[in-house]
Amino acid sequence: MSLLGHLSLWLAFLVGLWGAITGFVGGAQHRPDLQQSARNATFALFGALLVAVISLEIAIFRHDFSLQYVAGRTSRNLPTFYLWSALYSGQEGSLLFWAAVLSLFGALTQLFTSRRHRAYLPYVAAITSLVATFFVSVMLFAPANPFQRAAFTPLDGSGMNPQLQNPGMVFHPPMLYLGYISITIPFAFAMAALLTKKLDADWLVAVRKWTIVSWLFLSIGLLIGMWWAYVELGWGGYWAWDPVENAALLPWLVMTAFLHSVMVQEKRGMLKKWNLALVLGAWLLSIFGTFLTRSGVIASVHSFTQSPVGYFFLAFLVVAAIACAIVYIKRLPLLEAESTLESVVSREASFLFNNLLLIGLAFSVLWGTLYPIISEWVQGVKVTYGPPTFNFVNIPLGLVLLFLTGIGPLIAWRRASTTNLRRQFAVPVTVGVFMLLILLVAGMRELGALLAFSIGAFVFGTVFQEFARGARARHRQYGESTGFAVLQLLSRNRRRYGGYIVHIAIVLLFVGFAGMAFKTETEATLRPGESAELRGSDGHLYTFTHLGISQYNALNRQVTAALLDVRRDGKDIGRLRTEKRQHVDALGNPTFEPSTEVGIMSGLRVDLYVVLAGLVNGTEQAVFRFTINPLVWWVWFGGFVLVIGGLIVLWPGGVVVAVKGSKASPAQAGYAVKLEAER
Repeated sequence: MSLLGHLSLWLAFLVGLWGAITGFVGGAQHRPDLQQSARNATFALFGALLVAVISLEIAIFRHDFSLQYVAGRTSRNLPTFYLWSALYSGQEGSLLFWAAVLSLFGALTQLFTSRRHRAYLPYVAAITSLVATFFVSVMLFAPANPFQRAAFTPLDGSGMNPQLQNPGMVFHPPMLYLGYISITIPFAFAMAALLTKKLDADWLVAVRKWTIVSWLFLSIGLLIGMWWAYVELGWGGYWAWDPVENAALLPWLVMTAFLHSVMVQEKRGMLKKWNLALVLGAWLLSIFGTFLTRSGVIASVHSFTQSPVGYFFLAFLVVAAIACAIVYIKRLPLLEAESTLESVVSREASFLFNNLLLIGLAFSVLWGTLYPIISEWVQGVKVTYGPPTFNFVNIPLGLVLLFLTGIGPLIAWRRASTTNLRRQFAVPVTVGVFMLLILLVAGMRELGALLAFSIGAFVFGTVFQEFARGARARHRQYGESTGFAVLQLLSRNRRRYGGYIVHIAIVLLFVGFAGMAFKTETEATLRPGESAELRGSDGHLYTFTHLGISQYNALNRQVTAALLDVRRDGKDIGRLRTEKRQHVDALGNPTFEPSTEVGIMSGLRVDLYVVLAGLVNGTEQAVFRFTINPLVWWVWFGGFVLVIGGLIVLWPGGVVVAVKGSKASPAQAGYAVKLEAER
């Protein structure tokens, strides 16, 4: 497996170089033979990397500890479920996973892209091959080869980090990787559009689905990562503005901006320069995030150890940024807008403000992430931004962004009339103000939470009104029932109404985030039979009674478990179990520092969150940390709704809407006009 995998990497490297050269030359010289060769190279590249992936997986499942990667990431007593994730749990394997998936996406792009966009494909093949070849070159020429043999073959491996032995970490890294990797496809089309000078709206049509795919994978990856941090790390939260968390959030923010501003270009022929810059920037940020993860320049619970691999990524990032800037600047004269902004009170203006806020958020996160490096370079002392600083800047920006989410659909294109504004805003504003009054009467005085809940109600009112008006229009025209009319709206205009469901999900997420303002916690040392009390923001008094400690061996770990009885206002509501785990090798020797398994009782209003901090002198007396987290359930539910909305938008079919600057049949154009009239 070592020899086969190593040969496959070299074959992939040579094929990738050939695909990059023939793609660029074939595209520039309009040579069909070279263009076909570049296309074939993408398939061969995927084949070679697939063989490498299969070779490494076979070595992992066979416990081939002659490979350094297998010996350093697995052990004989590692559960089979986590052997699959060993492929990408380490730096070398994750690089192979990245290159293989990118080659797969590149091959799928060549297979399924419409013939209408054939002019872009040679350059797309060249760019995807070039990026994949870079990842292969890092494995071959940096100390990051997953098929590197060990100096001697140990009887057993070191095992997997306990924090990675969690279901969330089986799915969180690949989801993020898929999001990062698939950004390369829109980037490749954007560069192809710049190189071919075909800068009308056709390239937007070619990348729309890929952009949504990337955004959706990043969203899922971020949400699973939040859940993993919540249940595994034991600090009582799900987001701490960790540098690697930020690195994944940055391209998500930029791509969210693109998915909004692209509608302005399609409708009015505006923001051409902006949209191209967003796509290029999102891809560069994905490479930047990979550099952060692998360089070790910033401490993070997510990052790999410091290694020379980071320098390869830094050099690649600098060269790529310079190349993108040169091509982009040369094409600026071809990117003039077809129309101008006619009024600040218009939908295109609201989208523009939305974009500025999203980029402002991204810049704030980027600056806070890089500040420790900059301060160390300038002052010689590393100064780190903490969560309070991030929250101070980003919470107000987020609330304004949430407000704009509700405003955009209410304002007409070009210029909104006073009559239109009065009619459109009446219901949403009433809903928002009514929510604010209810909360004030209920005694809530936390400003951030008041704004989040009332603005969320305003956005919900907007979305409800849009669905209601669309359903009424269909009922009048086709006699459909309300439920069936809503389903038809989703089916026939998935992009629009699926987007509204995503907006509802954002409201739910903000509601969950606002709940953390009412978090309460305490710490107590208890003997069996003793209790601790904590009052939650829901007004109930919760009593936790320590029932005892049990210790036993399970699979690859020694477990110390504490059992607690939980009562709410004196009524029994269940039991919680929290653990300390010491992972061991096949001989029973400790392999890592002890890890924590949190006890969680989740509800619609609050989560009860208990951590076993440790035992006192080996007795059953234990130190516990009790936390009551309000509204966390709504974060996970909001994430579920967001994914559903994204899938609706992504699902093929529905109405084909004419794009400004692209060719559409008269039937398609007429259907688009009819759809707007229904609205």
